[in-house]
Amino acid sequence: MQVAIRKMGNSQGVLIPKPILAQVGLEGAADLQVRDGVIEIRAVRRDPREGWADDARRLAEPGGDALVWPELANAGDADLVW
Repeated sequence: MQVAIRKMGNSQGVLIPKPILAQVGLEGAADLQVRDGVIEIRAVRRDPREGWADDARRLAEPGGDALVWPELANAGDADLVW
């Protein structure tokens, strides 16, 4: 579908037909990103913890939990008993 880019105040925008918004579940707010030269508009994630399990698995992979800056430590860290 070809749409016109319109001036909206100091910005420009595109009107998205209501059936398309309903089809993808957009209402109220949306997540807007540019990836590889493409504008993506997605529904905002409803669950704030969505994806945590995948991230935890990724971090648990060998070396995934390594220190980012292992050379930085506090004085006396070697004396701590864990």
